[in-house]
Amino acid sequence: MSGLDDVIAAETRLSEVDGANGRLVICGHSLDALAGRVSYEAVLALLLPGLLSANREVVRAELAQARLRAFREVSRLDADLVSLSLTEALRALMARLPDGEDKSVALLQIAAPAVFVPALVRAKRAQKPMPPHPGLSHAADMLAMLSGNVPSTEQVRALDTYLVTVSDHGLNASTFTARVVASTRAGYASAVLAALGALKGPLHGGAPGPVLDMLDAIGAPDKAAPWVDAALTRGERLMGFGHRIYRVRDPRADALKAALNQLGAAGGWDPNRLALAEAVEREALLALRAAKPDRVLETNVEFFTALLLEALGFPREAFTGVFAAGRVGGWIAHACEQVETGRLIRPQSRYVGPKAA
Repeated sequence: MSGLDDVIAAETRLSEVDGANGRLVICGHSLDALAGRVSYEAVLALLLPGLLSANREVVRAELAQARLRAFREVSRLDADLVSLSLTEALRALMARLPDGEDKSVALLQIAAPAVFVPALVRAKRAQKPMPPHPGLSHAADMLAMLSGNVPSTEQVRALDTYLVTVSDHGLNASTFTARVVASTRAGYASAVLAALGALKGPLHGGAPGPVLDMLDAIGAPDKAAPWVDAALTRGERLMGFGHRIYRVRDPRADALKAALNQLGAAGGWDPNRLALAEAVEREALLALRAAKPDRVLETNVEFFTALLLEALGFPREAFTGVFAAGRVGGWIAHACEQVETGRLIRPQSRYVGPKAA
């Protein structure tokens, strides 16, 4: 029962994580049919049919207006808030937003991380935050607010692929947290804020950054094999490999690797970084299969998340926030689904402490 493994806590129409076969289904569509093919707005329309229009252009326009509303909070950035870690500063900004269970609250919650993360990145660099561009898509606007420039088609497609890929993934820790809070009828903002707290942990959304630390430590493709062997000999974990649910390759890793390759082909990624990443992945998989033949430790979403977000210009400390910008659509969808059931989540525990005197 530790970790609630194999406990069914909810029935959902939102996503199915098939760990045995390495498959992720979102609202009846396989990840292969969505990632790299549709926009984040289109997936939001699938996740929230009772709240948002089925017309992705309508969703795009409504989300653009919500980004403008979210940007009003950026004017309240101060030195104390900017001095916090980016994830903690994001959480503080999100806590300032109004709560409730209506469409306007949901849209603002979905829009806000895409506005706040670039603003915080720029503020930490002593740069002026850039306002949203209502005419751009959600992914394009997030990149424009980060760099101050209109992004390329390939960059937008890459970020859209990421946001779609991480939009929902069953009852992971943050999503389950969102459902528990939503079941109390606290409101969508409260559910998202609680989920963001869960996402902050290094065993969940805080994990991708160390992948780049590993690549930096290795440095060159020809050093990958000895570095990996030495790390395993010391009993260290190789970041970006293995997953709690998947017993074969994480399908999200393939989606993000394809996006990276397309970005690289368009000149949007350092070919030397690509060669290093490919060498590390190859040597790590070989070493893990030899060292731990009884365990399935394949490449997971964190490995290519780190590489893709780095290629798009996000600093490591922003990775959890960008994850939140994608997963927030799933958090709101699960919160809505939980509210529809009208049932407070109240599991039982088994007492194993000392007997009363």
